[in-house]
This record gives sequence, structure tokens and C-alpha cells, in this order.
Amino acid sequence: MAVTMSQAAAGPPPTEEAEEDEGRSASRAAGEGSLDDLLRHRCPLTPSLSPRKRTTSQSKTEPPLLRTNKRTIYTAGRPPWYNVTGTTFKEAFVIGLCGGSASGKTTVANKIIEALDVPWVVLLSMDSFYKVLSKDEQEQAARNEYNFDHPYAFDFELLVNILRKLKKGKSIKVPVYDFTTHSRRKEWKTVYGANVVIFEGILAFANKELLKLLDMKVFVDTDSDIRLVRRLKRDITERGRDIGGVIKQYNKFVKPAFEQYIEPTVQVADIVVPRGGENFVALDLIVQHVHSQLEKREITVRSALASAHQGQPLPRTLSVLESTPQVRGMHTIIRNKDTNRDEFISTPRERIFLFSTPQPVSVETPQGTVYVGKRLSGKRITGVSILRAGETMEQALMAVCKDIRLGKILIQTNHQTGEPELHYLRLPKDISEDYVILMDSTVSTGAAALMAVRVLLDHDVQEDKIFLLSLLMAEMGVHSVAYAFPKVRIITTAVDKKVNDKFHIIPGIGNFGDRYFGTDAPSDCYESDEGMDF
Repeated sequence: MAVTMSQAAAGPPPTEEAEEDEGRSASRAAGEGSLDDLLRHRCPLTPSLSPRKRTTSQSKTEPPLLRTNKRTIYTAGRPPWYNVTGTTFKEAFVIGLCGGSASGKTTVANKIIEALDVPWVVLLSMDSFYKVLSKDEQEQAARNEYNFDHPYAFDFELLVNILRKLKKGKSIKVPVYDFTTHSRRKEWKTVYGANVVIFEGILAFANKELLKLLDMKVFVDTDSDIRLVRRLKRDITERGRDIGGVIKQYNKFVKPAFEQYIEPTVQVADIVVPRGGENFVALDLIVQHVHSQLEKREITVRSALASAHQGQPLPRTLSVLESTPQVRGMHTIIRNKDTNRDEFISTPRERIFLFSTPQPVSVETPQGTVYVGKRLSGKRITGVSILRAGETMEQALMAVCKDIRLGKILIQTNHQTGEPELHYLRLPKDISEDYVILMDSTVSTGAAALMAVRVLLDHDVQEDKIFLLSLLMAEMGVHSVAYAFPKVRIITTAVDKKVNDKFHIIPGIGNFGDRYFGTDAPSDCYESDEGMDF
């Protein structure tokens, strides 16, 4: 039975904000902004407040973000959403918000997001999933004679498919609907990385397959007169419609559809919220429940990786460059603590990328003889660096592959939990079709590499098309990646056997990022730097 929440004390007046803006799928996911602006705030990226014990803490903080000239980058990290096998272990918690048109669903959703105070929350609107109208239907819509409140107006098949993928942690593309032309725009909005999904729509409870994906069902109950006034204001000011047409559409379609399809679904709701966004008691109850569910889903990866796979032989997917004089000379330079920065930076590293081409190929020389070499069979290669130390390998990669596309992933360590957290990613378009060279200077326990590979898989990159390249790896990190992702090719110039109690590789290289960039960052600032790659 649904619980109806009411509030005795009068709150602020109801919002007049339009409740169903076009193309609403706002995301507090990883920012994709100016990397130069991001890296100016290298360490720490997290707010200048004492770290919280849990990422689901309800304590109030300043918004965890950086603002660039074009985008807002959220810097509260996403903790592991997978286990040591690399399999997605915790699905996103999905809240369904249902209610009549202009009942205040989006206002409720935004207040829940604000009160949750957790990173990586996605707001997905049913408005994005109106069907593409035929020419006749568009003419009906222009005359206010098309019923946008009937179930046939929505593409439930696409909606269920996208919400299912988002719940499982996959990257998705959401259509953007234009209410002025009654059509979908050419561009689709990419959304990725949801810990919590808030899905709102007038028919959010009207489909059986959709209901199965909702972990919590909330019905926003607002007086019909208030809903009509809000709808009038929204459609006239934002969608360019006249008052007569809005009232005609309301009486002919909106009101009957509410009574037939929307109001009856209150029976499946877990919570009924009268007065929408002003009902703070109901909102607090919802937030408390979500926090408790998120805490139950927390995963510990670091300690499991540190104690796993000990004494096992190295995997067949590992390739180590032959210890030639050139390779030994490179290691002599970069391992020497007295090597100055200029010499450290100028040490050639291109050979590891030449070594990464996996497929043998025969070519005919100008003299008519056959030479057997190697070449990637794919049409396109993308390089993805794990910031910041992985970025140091980009120049060598571009020297080998002139026209290569580049992407970046920022992973940091949570200072209290010790777990890796995803803070930022910028991946090229259609990366799922590419061979991907994933770069990090060193790999210790493999936690950062594990997270980066999982991100690529979530963007539909094929596992056997991922190559993890590193100058130095510990056996522990090699085993961690190979166990979780047995089809990923692992390529390095050397493998050291030991990792100390601070997870520094022994004998190791030291903090590669600090030595390369000439910085004196705290020892646990960047997880992907040597010694911090858990």
C-alpha cells in the first residue's frame, strides 16, 4: 500500500517553474569540459572540506564542481560500481516519479537531487521519448488535435531499453524532443555514470516492463487547478502556443488521459506526495531511504585486489618488451632518483607503441620479396590516457600514430576509503568502433586500470580491442587486470614483483607524474601515478 505523506506546517509557495521542459535529461555525471581548466585545479579536486566517511553522507557541503567557460565539471568521484571480476555489481537506484502534467515532478526531482548530496545523479524525463510523428500527425499536433497524453504517444520500447542500460551502468544516448516542431532533434544527449536515476513522466507507471526497472515509485499529487495554471503558463511562454489552443487540448486530451491512464496508477506507488516540492517531510523520507539503499550497495575493491592472485603465473595476455640495451637504458634513466627532469622527460618511449600492434601481416618489398610484419586490423585507433601520469605517454603515441584520436579519464583515490573514484572522462565520439590503447605510466595493484577498462566497456568498446600499455607494472596489477578482463592485451616494458605496504612498486620508478611534471603533489593525490595506482 502506498504511503501518503503530508506536512502540517505551511512551506514556501508552490513553484511556477515549467514542469516538463523539452529534452530534459540533466545529468550530474562526469564533466566533459576544458581539460586545461580542469588540470589547473590538479590536486585536490574535491571540495576543501574534510572528507566524508561515506559517499552517501547526508552532511551538507559546497557543490563539488569546477566551472569552465562552457561546462560544469562535477568533481565528487564515483566509487567502484563493479567487483574484482570487473562485473557490474551494483546497479543504479532508480526512482520513478509519476503525476499529472505540470504536477511538479521535476521540482520534486531537483529537490531530491539537492538533498541527496551524492555524486552522479541522472534526471531522465519521459518527455524525451515522444514518438516521431508522421506528417499527418504533425499537422494534427499543430491544430492541437494530437493526444500527447495517451500511451501511444510514447516510444516505450526505446525508453525501457535505454533505462535498462542506464541502470546497468552503460553509457546511453537520449533523444532530444522539440516541442515547437513536434519532432526529435538531430543531436542526442549522451549520459553515463549513474549511481541514482530519477525518472519522471506522466505515464511513468503505465508500462509493466518499465515498472520492473523502478526501485522506488513516487506519485506527485497536485490539485488539478494548479496543474492547469502551470500548464497554461508553460505552453504559452515556452512553447509558443495560444491560450485557446492550450485549453482546448487540456479539455480534450489532458484531463481525460489523467483520469483514465495516470490517476489509477497511484495504486502502484510506494509513496504519494501531496503538494509536490513544498512537502519537505515526504522529500526527507525519500532521501533517507535512498541513502540507506546506497550504503547497502557500497563495494570494496582495493583490499580484495591487494590480496588476490598471489603466486600465480603471469597471464598469456601479458607482453613484455625484450630487455634490449635500449630498454635497459631507458629503465636505468627513469628509475634513477638522481635523473633530472629534462632527461626524465626526453627518455624515448615510442617503442612500446610500436610493440603493441598485434596482427601479423605480409607485405611485398620494392625488390619483390615478402616481409612479415605487424599491423592493427581495425580501421581506427583511439588513445585514452589515465590522468595524469598516463598523459605523459600521449606524445610518444602521436609520434607513432599521427592521426590518432585521444580521450582522457581522471581517477583519484578517496582519502578515507582508499578506493579509486572516477571524476572525469572525455572520450571521442563512436569509440565503440575503435581499437583503444589505454595508457598509464605505472600499474601497481591495478585498481585504476580496472576502473578505466570498465568505463570503456560501459561505452561498448569490445574487450579484445583494448590494449593496456604501461612503462612499468607490478605482478599484482597484471593479475588484477587479466583476471577481471582476460581478453585485454597487457603490454609493458618491465614487471616488478613486489609492492610495499603503501602500494609503491619495488624497486619501481617513484611518483612518475611528479617527476615528469616537476610538481610536489601530495603522495596520495593522483591514483594513476606510480605508487598510487591501487
